[in-house]
Amino acid sequence: MLEEARQAGLLDGETSEHVSFRVPPALADAAKREAGITSTTELGMVALALLAQSDPVADFLGRTAGRLGADHDLDTGLH
Repeated sequence: MLEEARQAGLLDGETSEHVSFRVPPALADAAKREAGITSTTELGMVALALLAQSDPVADFLGRTAGRLGADHDLDTGLH
């Protein structure tokens, strides 16, 4: 995620913005484990990077909502 943020230019420049908040330790520990990181600072950067970039799957679903292919046969189970 951080590499994608880097490629998008989101990590350019100095790190001068200070962000601080308190969370339950279990939440921070679980998030670090899931992300495979140990640094609280890196955890914050990963979290912000996830929020700062759009989700390509959600974008696709939004663009194609309600459209089925011409050959699609929707089986409703009612006969």
